[in-house]
Amino acid sequence: MTSFKESGEELKSILKLERDPVAIKWSLKEPKNVEKENEKSRFCVKLIKASKGEIFYSTAEEEECHGGLRHSGMKNPDELPRNMKTGTFLVSGGVHKNISAVQRSWKNNQAVPPDIFQAVIFAPVAKAEFEPDVIFLICSAQQAMLVLHANAYDSGSHGLGADAGPICSSMAASPYVTGKVTYGFGDIGSRTHADIKPEEVMVSIPASDLERIINNLEEMKNKTFFKDSL
Repeated sequence: MTSFKESGEELKSILKLERDPVAIKWSLKEPKNVEKENEKSRFCVKLIKASKGEIFYSTAEEEECHGGLRHSGMKNPDELPRNMKTGTFLVSGGVHKNISAVQRSWKNNQAVPPDIFQAVIFAPVAKAEFEPDVIFLICSAQQAMLVLHANAYDSGSHGLGADAGPICSSMAASPYVTGKVTYGFGDIGSRTHADIKPEEVMVSIPASDLERIINNLEEMKNKTFFKDSL
């Protein structure tokens, strides 16, 4: 079995990714062999930091965004401020027209169950000293397409398409909870606060599927339809 470190290098190479694939792991305890993040930041920003080479873990104390707290399972939603429960900030900010639209939208947002984990660990996959739960990619539309083809190559499975929900939900919690490859475009919040280029999209892979998808990509390289893409 290929190690996750080797898989991270191989995935970046075969897809010709500009950014490092990111390993995400939920931890029952604060890890002793990883440095804690030294500042508050949003969950989406943490993903970008890891894609640029940083290795760290964060707890509820280092999470700057209430959405990040909610969807990553770092805080029970009942403990969040009232405006986070009602969604009024999304109406005043122009994301939704009214509260009913907010509440309907939130029904589709996945969240890691609260009161289970104490920390989330982030690292480039090729540098991870832990077994990740989810692999997160920032990539081009064509690179995302190749991952989805590789996922379906031997399984026929379709990935989950994420709408404009927050990426802490769509690109982290969703693949963790559902075990499905997930793709999407991010949301206005993540694209405002994080370093994501207008042309970039995102794909998240449950770590248990990573080796299979890489093996499929390697096999697909010699197939007629993919000779010019891989």
